[in-house]
Amino acid sequence: MAWIERFTAKQGEVGGLPISRALPVVGRRTVGAWCFMDHAGPATLAPGQGMRVGPHPHTGLQTFSWMIEGEILHRDSLGSEQVLRAGQVNLMTAGRGICHSEESLTDRLQLAQLWIALPEHSRFGPPRFEHFAELPQLSLGGFAGTLLVGSHGGARSPVPSDTELLGMDLACAAAAEAELALQAHFEHGLMALEGELTLQLDNGETASLQPGELLYLAPGQTRLQLRSAAAARLLLLGGPPFPEPLLLWWNFVGRSPDEIRRFAADWNAGQGFGEVRGYDGERLLAPEVPALRAP
Repeated sequence: MAWIERFTAKQGEVGGLPISRALPVVGRRTVGAWCFMDHAGPATLAPGQGMRVGPHPHTGLQTFSWMIEGEILHRDSLGSEQVLRAGQVNLMTAGRGICHSEESLTDRLQLAQLWIALPEHSRFGPPRFEHFAELPQLSLGGFAGTLLVGSHGGARSPVPSDTELLGMDLACAAAAEAELALQAHFEHGLMALEGELTLQLDNGETASLQPGELLYLAPGQTRLQLRSAAAARLLLLGGPPFPEPLLLWWNFVGRSPDEIRRFAADWNAGQGFGEVRGYDGERLLAPEVPALRAP
């Protein structure tokens, strides 16, 4: 059995910012409850060409924004208005429905935009927004770690989650090695944001990792060795395999085509998602819902 699977991220742009989308991709829809993973930038935007994403809706998920370089202004239909700076996390819980906008405040940007699928018991709960200015810092061999969510090595992130989750940013400024303990009942995903790395599992299986790739690690491993010959940065995500079928389309997470069609119709009719105040542009309308297959 191969414990490691390799996937190629899709390249695109959002609001004028280049992105590399590692989840979902053909052959891999989730890693634990993580169901969406964009690496945006690093990019220097031309003057007057900042990132602007107009008001748009979400359901059944949490948006998890990890800022690496630059600043972004978040506004949402709860009335939240929050600047997200480097080293900080914004967590927006959509629940039954929320909408928000995003605007860059700096020319230089790099961030990870992630979605977390909400389980059945909380996916229609009330929306909320939380900002986390400080996160646990870990020294892991030659890597500096930021614990985004979950626990590792006795430390715990203040960011809450409705399912067991792990999220870590690992960075080194030069050649480095690290050995990390893994939860055996978790599946894991690794995405290189900068530089190239090699890894080895406790069963001896090895793999290389470079930007634009996602490595999926099946449950059952308890140790991960990382090596880099130069400066590098990666994200490590994990959690137990998500037990519920998911259907993702546009900005919605649901369970059936009928749910998705209802979400889109409500949003386009201006019902159920509230209104973002303070954004000086048009809201984004949901495109026509295609024929979707039940998960």
